Amino acid sequence: MQALALLKGTSILITGAGGSIGSALALRLAPLVHPRLALLESSESHLFALQNECAAAAPGLRVSFILGSAAERALLDEVFSLYAPRLVFHAAAFKQVPLIEEQPLAAIANNVFGTQTIVSAAAAHGARVVLLSTDKAVEPASIMGATKRVAECIVLDAGGTVLRLGNVLASRDSVAEAFARQIAQGDSLAVTDPAARRYFLTLDEAVNLLLAAAVEPDAPCLLAPALPAPHFIADLARYMALELAPDRDVPIEFTHLRPGDKETEQLWSGHERPRPAHCSALLSIESASLADSTLHTGLARLRAALDVRDLSAALDHMRALVPDYSPSQAILNLAGQCIPRVSS
Repeated sequence: MQALALLKGTSILITGAGGSIGSALALRLAPLVHPRLALLESSESHLFALQNECAAAAPGLRVSFILGSAAERALLDEVFSLYAPRLVFHAAAFKQVPLIEEQPLAAIANNVFGTQTIVSAAAAHGARVVLLSTDKAVEPASIMGATKRVAECIVLDAGGTVLRLGNVLASRDSVAEAFARQIAQGDSLAVTDPAARRYFLTLDEAVNLLLAAAVEPDAPCLLAPALPAPHFIADLARYMALELAPDRDVPIEFTHLRPGDKETEQLWSGHERPRPAHCSALLSIESASLADSTLHTGLARLRAALDVRDLSAALDHMRALVPDYSPSQAILNLAGQCIPRVSS
């Protein structure tokens, strides 16, 4: 792949390296990146598993494993000083929509301010950031999507690259993994809604797109895969049932859209415009950016609300930063119940 050849010899840092996409990206890069590939992960078990995978796939190579959070500025400065990465793939994020609807302040702390910390550290050390984003950042209905949209704005404001992806098949905790587990257990397949549709990519496709995004010559740039129309989740369920249990009838149980769910995701909004990117597998998305002062003022206000755990104020500041964010009733109910901590 041409992108791999262009990245050869570049020192690289991957955050969220123990996740499904981060691990696959690390294993692809490990044999080629010299002098150094640094892998940052906050989960001990995920980092240990990745360490073992890399030892088996690329023994003897200079791969460094760092246990810690992408939100720790002192740690990041140490990582940049020790390993001098010139390129950062920022894949660390909270992503499980139903859980994160119950933990909105955690999402803001990790997805927004973790990204801000990474971008600030990278800028201080002369590195460029490629953010792994999501179609859920488009006209978001979830706090996860809204935080990822703010993360996009932070990276783009700093001259970095953003790649929005859809659902990645075979990634940890993906819908395909859930269907496989339900089929193995003899359960019915739970689908939220008959009309629910999503964009699907394989893990290999996701990694290829990230590598292609990293060598796109324009910066800043917001990218998305050049994909056909999204697929019905129910069709994926039927296909997997046929493949994994061809000798029995696997029923589909339609439940309901959960808080933060949308019927259909999009890769760009009605206010954004796609055009061809240099890589034919990607589209470059023209998107209005926040004024620098608006972004920085909004982030400062959001940080102040987070510091006293004032969810109601934090939601107000999120909606100012992402005007097309439509909070779920579950989030609004949580905000109505919150009692801010008084700052000492």
